[in-house]
Amino acid sequence: MQWRVNIPPLTRILLALLIVFSVSYQASRYGLAHLDYTAGHYLALIPQWALFTPWVYFTATYSEQNVVTILIAGATILYGGKYLERAWGSREFGKFILLVTLLPNLVASLIYVLLFAISQNDSLALVVIQGSVALQAAFLVAFKQLVPEHTVTLLKGAVKFRVKHFPSVFLAANTLSGIVLGTDTALVLAWVGFMTSWTYLRFYKRQPDLSTAATGNNQLRGDASETFAFASFWPDTIQPPVAAIADGVYNALVAVRLCTPFTAEDVEFGNEQATARGEGGLPNLLNHGVGKAGRNKQEDAERRRALALKELDQRLHAASTNVASASRQQSSTPSSVIQSGTVDPTSPSVETPAGTQA
Repeated sequence: MQWRVNIPPLTRILLALLIVFSVSYQASRYGLAHLDYTAGHYLALIPQWALFTPWVYFTATYSEQNVVTILIAGATILYGGKYLERAWGSREFGKFILLVTLLPNLVASLIYVLLFAISQNDSLALVVIQGSVALQAAFLVAFKQLVPEHTVTLLKGAVKFRVKHFPSVFLAANTLSGIVLGTDTALVLAWVGFMTSWTYLRFYKRQPDLSTAATGNNQLRGDASETFAFASFWPDTIQPPVAAIADGVYNALVAVRLCTPFTAEDVEFGNEQATARGEGGLPNLLNHGVGKAGRNKQEDAERRRALALKELDQRLHAASTNVASASRQQSSTPSSVIQSGTVDPTSPSVETPAGTQA
């Protein structure tokens, strides 16, 4: 039997880039293959030198420092990339990858340059920024949008997490690690990757209309659903203050026309889209297209919709038949009375003129 690689094309390319760039970085770092240590600076991002090597804003994401981070990045790209590329298509997935790869590295570089300008600490300008932390945060935000209620089970059911909680847990872990262990670059990349992904998916990314059974190419911009609001990423106890702050920032951006406000119809329609995505279920990551469970849910929904329409049509037909029958019966009543010479007791009485006999 012929062996088949069940990985979408762009995901395969990203995996290949991860292996090539990470191995090259490690070889240059340890002086293998007659490569000088400074060759690693052509793959990782160093704010002071980045203007002379602009390609590092892309390559830094796929240049990991050790075997553990390479394995984590590989799993992220393999499973996350397979799902997102099949859900969005290679073109949309490619645009998403470019955005969450380039922009977080650029913003992180500017942050360290600004800190260097304020503190005059040379180490801030020479910090090495690399790794797929921003990509991991971006993927978790995308999963939160697509399958927020899906539950991931670990250790044979001992540990259960809903997908919607992953982004906040990931940010909390990287924030704590940055403060306690000094992994400040991961802290910055995690937050910038999270904000980049959420902003793009919330306001800009175009997506197909899933709320109807139409097969047209209807494209919607952004996701105004309440389940994808900024406050929905955090625990219920702190959602009100987070929502207040987020609404203040949002209103300020709308006031200066940097953001287009959502209407009530946009929010309602976004909620319908979120419901439609939830009915589709989580596709099987090892098979093409949606999973069997997702297909069954969609087929059941279509069958229920068809049965409801059929039943409504039957009721309308029966109602129209009853109305027509009643009309015919009422129109035939006077003639039957005259022919029989009797009057229906329930019919109105008819007075005869004086001097005549009924």
